[in-house]
Amino acid sequence: MPSRPARSARRASLALAVALSLAPAFVGAEAEAADASAPHPHKGKAKKFSNPTASTLTAEESAKLLAGGAVRKQVKYAEAGGRGISIMDVAATPEQIWSVILDFGSYPKWIDQLSSCKVLSKSGQHIFVEFELKVLGMGVQYWIDHTYNKDKGTLTWQLDYSKQSDLDDSTGYWLVYPAPDHPGFTRVEYTVDIRVSGWVPSSIEDMLAKKGLEQATGWVKKQAEAR
Repeated sequence: MPSRPARSARRASLALAVALSLAPAFVGAEAEAADASAPHPHKGKAKKFSNPTASTLTAEESAKLLAGGAVRKQVKYAEAGGRGISIMDVAATPEQIWSVILDFGSYPKWIDQLSSCKVLSKSGQHIFVEFELKVLGMGVQYWIDHTYNKDKGTLTWQLDYSKQSDLDDSTGYWLVYPAPDHPGFTRVEYTVDIRVSGWVPSSIEDMLAKKGLEQATGWVKKQAEAR
């Protein structure tokens, strides 16, 4: 059994790893070593998204998108945690954007600190993917169950609870649709449920909530517009 200082160091490193990775994640206080042969300790704590719809924007936010900027919001939940939203108009077709988002094998080339990303299996609309981060010499492993609905232009996700991930929970979605009043552009919305425990320093929470959203849609925009 690791000592209390060792466990604390591991937890802090996990939080830092997720923050630096900019990956969709929720770090739990009781994170343990990942184990693909054991089920996750629970079936979900974070809010799940099954049918996301386009965000309602103010006139100022719409103008910002038309000018080439990004709109980012924070939504806090009354009970615990919250989620961030990042919205951007991309000069690419929905097909080009989805070709990037669904290219999981290329994620390590585009996302810092992500050392491995492998599609393990597909079943109907479900895509099961294994992620591995490497930060400060520490590996962080987790499994995500994605649901891709091509007709609705959505990709939602949650942890694959049949496996014990290093992360406590992770939920969110991508939403892709023609940009209203912006001909030739496609709107991309990304949201991730963010919850951190009391032991995580506020600076790490800020990285998850702010820096993560700043870059969340940036790599998709860059890759899609280059195609």
